[in-house]
Amino acid sequence: MQIIQLMVGQMGVFAYLVACDQTKEAVVIDPAGEEERILREAKDRGLTITKIVNTHGHPDHTCGNARIKEMTGAPILLHQGDADGMISPHAQQFAAMLGCAGTPPADQTLQEGDEVAAGQEVRLKVIHTPGHSPGCVCLYTPGHVFTGDTLFVGGVGRTDLPGGSWPVMYKSITERILTLPDDTVVWPGHHYGPSPRSTVKAERDTNPFIH
Repeated sequence: MQIIQLMVGQMGVFAYLVACDQTKEAVVIDPAGEEERILREAKDRGLTITKIVNTHGHPDHTCGNARIKEMTGAPILLHQGDADGMISPHAQQFAAMLGCAGTPPADQTLQEGDEVAAGQEVRLKVIHTPGHSPGCVCLYTPGHVFTGDTLFVGGVGRTDLPGGSWPVMYKSITERILTLPDDTVVWPGHHYGPSPRSTVKAERDTNPFIH
């Protein structure tokens, strides 16, 4: 399995290509701008994007959905808790304020425990981690967890946006993420910390927001 981390867009979002080495099928997580760069990266590696997955519905993480879907035909997957909010008038206003493109609606909604697959190797388990938004998810495969805007390296996501809640987020982080195996690599949604990735143990031991 390949994991390609790309910092894209004006908000410094981490987009990810997670690909099967055998079939070259790939999932793109949070295409958040610079869509041509994401598509070029996939093409250069011989990858075919078969699914678009958003860790949540905020426009800085979904603004590349339309272009990637147009160019690849890949469906958009999002947790049902953010499906309506992602295309609401408020979301459209928020996107315009950020200078981000809007997004088409989700083609498929996700729930806790669902699996997002690509090829023979990629199996991403959906872990519902509300708090930053009602439909935030982390995507877990043994050894790796993609945490979106729930957990950063040395930080956590904001909870002051509509649908956000610090007590809910704290519960999500401590009970759903930090209970994963110690050596699980944490792949965050933004490059806000001292390094682009971390581990569950490191965040459990040192993240100042959860102590």
